[in-house]
Amino acid sequence: MTAYANFPGSRPRRLRTTPTMRRMVAETRLDPANLILPAFVREGIDAPVAISAMPGVHQHTLDTLRKAAVEAVSAGVSGIMLFGVPEDGKKDARGTAGTDPDGILQVALRAVREEVGDELVVMSDLCLDEFTDHGHCGVLDADGRVDNDATLERYAEMAQVQADAGAHVVGPSGMMDGQVGVIRDALDQTGHEDVSILAYTVKYSSAFYGPFREAVGSSLTGDRKTYQQDPANARESLRELALDLAEGADMVMVKPAGPYLDILAKVAESVDVPVAAYQISGEYAMIEAAAEKGWIDRDKAILESLTGIRRAGAQMILTYWATEAAQWLGRGRG
Repeated sequence: MTAYANFPGSRPRRLRTTPTMRRMVAETRLDPANLILPAFVREGIDAPVAISAMPGVHQHTLDTLRKAAVEAVSAGVSGIMLFGVPEDGKKDARGTAGTDPDGILQVALRAVREEVGDELVVMSDLCLDEFTDHGHCGVLDADGRVDNDATLERYAEMAQVQADAGAHVVGPSGMMDGQVGVIRDALDQTGHEDVSILAYTVKYSSAFYGPFREAVGSSLTGDRKTYQQDPANARESLRELALDLAEGADMVMVKPAGPYLDILAKVAESVDVPVAAYQISGEYAMIEAAAEKGWIDRDKAILESLTGIRRAGAQMILTYWATEAAQWLGRGRG
């Protein structure tokens, strides 16, 4: 027993004594409304196809995509981000299936809007990588390099067809210089002033994208280091942020989420627009794999990872656990 009657002078543990006390004083709240579900829809299949590197995630048919959207609404999820997976024979050097009004992504956008209307914010990935036979996010020049400005012309076309198909939000993810401004102009000039842009402002060239490439049937050879950001750089992210905001971004995103919480916090502190983070395929796969081995508690690890992203400043989190986590939170497990 210490000789000091008032030792210790402060006891923070008093505010951790019961679950109800901890919930009452929690500084960070995770809510279903913070969550967005990324979803893959594949052309030419009549049943969902499991993604081996992402247990529990599938390439959807149009019918199962509709069901997933309804389930997300019921759980209180705010949005769904759609990725189209075309038939291999429809891929070409310019990614023309991505701007075909009857391409798989546009068909999926119309199907989801028809099913849920405005009950979900329907978002579309605006990038060419799923649709090109070389797997890059843009058009290649004669030397095999991604041609920034030629790619912007394709993005302008994509923005228009995605908006025509019913996207509330387009998400340009290719990291081309000037992409937000070109897309904003294309939308405004075609009567889509109300369609928002969620800019992939900070997108790093990451080793954690591996499972995603299976999910979208990527044809990529090589890497994307000439246009995605170097993981060593932080100040560069704030430069990208300033440019996207000046060009008209309505919301901004950091991707990946978990390995870049420091960047997410810097971005969140710097802006007055909504901030998103994408908990990507590799982050998902690691937790699922460790849980399958019995090394961690799956459900607790999921909620802890999401809470960390939220605490770092993300108002919106794209996560493959969106519907499941929202269901837990709706039952008070958060």
